[in-house]
Amino acid sequence: MRQVLVLIISFLVLACTAPKSTSETTENNEIKNTQISASPKLVVGIVVDQMRYDYLTRFSDRYGDGGFKRLITEGYNFKNNHFNYVPTYTGPGHASVYTGTTPQNHGIISNNWYDKFESTEVYCVQDDSQTTVGSTTTAGQMSPHRLQTTTWADQNKLHTQMRGKTIGISLKDRGAILPAGHTADGAYWFEGGNTGRWITSSYYMSALPNWVEQFNSSGKVDSYFKVWNTLYDISSYTASGKDLNTFEGSLGNNKTTSFPYTINKETDSYSILKAIPYGNSLTTDFAIAALDGEQLGKDTTTDVLTVSYSSTDYVGHNFGVNSVEVEDTYLRLDKDIERLLNTLDSKVGKGNYTVFLTSDHGAVHVPAYLSSVKIPSGYFNSREFSETLKKYLASEYAITDLIKDISNYQIFFNYEALISNNISTEALQKQIKQFLLQQEHINKVFTRQQLESTDYTEGIAHLIQQGYHQKRSGDVVFVLEPSYITYPETGSTHGSGLQYDTHVPLIFYGKGINRGESYKRTEIIDIAPTISAFLGISFPNGNSGDVLGEVIKQSK
Repeated sequence: MRQVLVLIISFLVLACTAPKSTSETTENNEIKNTQISASPKLVVGIVVDQMRYDYLTRFSDRYGDGGFKRLITEGYNFKNNHFNYVPTYTGPGHASVYTGTTPQNHGIISNNWYDKFESTEVYCVQDDSQTTVGSTTTAGQMSPHRLQTTTWADQNKLHTQMRGKTIGISLKDRGAILPAGHTADGAYWFEGGNTGRWITSSYYMSALPNWVEQFNSSGKVDSYFKVWNTLYDISSYTASGKDLNTFEGSLGNNKTTSFPYTINKETDSYSILKAIPYGNSLTTDFAIAALDGEQLGKDTTTDVLTVSYSSTDYVGHNFGVNSVEVEDTYLRLDKDIERLLNTLDSKVGKGNYTVFLTSDHGAVHVPAYLSSVKIPSGYFNSREFSETLKKYLASEYAITDLIKDISNYQIFFNYEALISNNISTEALQKQIKQFLLQQEHINKVFTRQQLESTDYTEGIAHLIQQGYHQKRSGDVVFVLEPSYITYPETGSTHGSGLQYDTHVPLIFYGKGINRGESYKRTEIIDIAPTISAFLGISFPNGNSGDVLGEVIKQSK
């Protein structure tokens, strides 16, 4: 009798401690068991370039159930998510999403900036010590060497003893390189021009993998040389302004800024594919190819795939926030995200992967359009401003070379000229500040002395300070009035610390993620520590964000 009881107890213990599986009911009421790993097999970070938060709500009625709506209804939606620094550009945005800190720490202060030590403009991922892999041009001379901190993808590599793979993908080099971090197995971007190939840098490898070569020779890229017309009847695009208007830029060889647009391989370069929604479809195609080619999510070690959709930015810059072209681009992107999620379901397994979706910055309405509806807005002539400032300083000091560079709304001093002429840097900062505040459309001015000696905790001063890097930033920073930009009078841009540039989506979805929504203020730098905490890995080494604990399911 005692032996029988021991056998029964042993059986019950084994039954209780056996690995759990989920039961999924098929359409034919058949039960299919899917083994679920303890940690996600794959984390997918999606950044939609230039996606304002209101693109989720403005086009909501037009989205299907499998893309943005699936992420929102089955995931966790933070509705009050913001960038906590300026400038709000692509390079700093991608770096901040993945490092959990701001340009003050990670060092990517813009897409391009004046390097005061090299006395030249540099690009955020430019690296002349590298060579292009996959092309004979210089488009692959890139690396993350200017990024001064780790990303959470780097920390995942360290945590898994380099076993977890990291692959970065974007039409833009900086959109692929900065998210993937320093230790990535590969970062791939699309070279337009006359090549139309996905390429990489010698920083990662000496030759393209077979799967990338096969993709490049598949004819997939050429298949997107076709007419771009609206996905639905154009009369249904009521969330946007009139299709034909004076606020939009031209596209390729098309003579009008209204649908349909002809995309012709005989007359257009491959670069035009970046500037239309088919570029997002091409990015999705390549990301799906990477899942198979790199065998992502095929074992129990967590892999990382970073995907940045760049065509949304090109379309936004060219046509503006209120355009039918932007609306159509997002309706098409919704379908591409649905396609990516469905592929993850089939190749990695539903319940085996985790996704977050956000953006690198928002965008302002075309100022010319805002002016037409009586909202204060306009344009700032940076060349005229530069000449005015230099003439003023020449008249005050009888010296013509006190300023080395004016860029990114920052003024860089020529320290050699100041020293040789015995001019105080602090005195010059104050004098320029006083002069700038008298100039039309300049709203605020901050000096290096202010930013280094004062701890700002709110407002635009705080945002500027968070984006200010002591070694890389300038000596005076100025801010334009709301909705004033340095840009052509068609299309739109971004870069400010105002709500239209800082308010972006943040949605978490998938394994280990609660369902819900929140209106509490969150910041872009909170993503990296949240993913790190969820994976149980160390935070990026410069992290200054907070863990969004409510999004993570608590183990029972």
